[in-house]
Amino acid sequence: MNVSLPRTVPYRGGTVSTAIFKEPVAGRVRVRAAGLEGDAVGDPRVHGAPAKAVYGYPGEHYGFWRREFPAMHMPWGMFGENLTMEGLLEADVRVGDRFRVGTAILEVTKPRFPCFKLGIRFGREDILDRFLHSGRSGFYFRVVEEGAVAAGDPITFLGGARGPAIEDVVRARIEEDRAGE
Repeated sequence: MNVSLPRTVPYRGGTVSTAIFKEPVAGRVRVRAAGLEGDAVGDPRVHGAPAKAVYGYPGEHYGFWRREFPAMHMPWGMFGENLTMEGLLEADVRVGDRFRVGTAILEVTKPRFPCFKLGIRFGREDILDRFLHSGRSGFYFRVVEEGAVAAGDPITFLGGARGPAIEDVVRARIEEDRAGE
């Protein structure tokens, strides 16, 4: 479980508000329709509820990124995720899938396509293309049923609409971008 409140950081001679600097929290955290208690977004026009209330990222991907950037410290939450999860990969998770996490029910809505704030977090703009083309996007959830969640809570598949796999949505976006070049 990772949360952060927005803070102002320097960017290209000015400043921007971002909450990408997520940090792990102990104990149970309330999951509300707007997101996790103690968490917020820097720009609610493009981030946040309802379709992006919670961002999940597979912990399995951290090994890849640590090999890509061996000198960089990468704690859980490095990608701005609220949930660092195990066992839910983009190839297996589909838009519309529902999961019980703690006492909350979350529904997968879309993959994450990074904005410039991931570059701020990493201190390098090339992470945007590298992140997208790696296929390691993670995905957003909407909150179907509010509840509470804590690190280590099981994540149980409940079924759902079974739309396209997150991996396929990301691949289509990459192909669309290439076609537009």
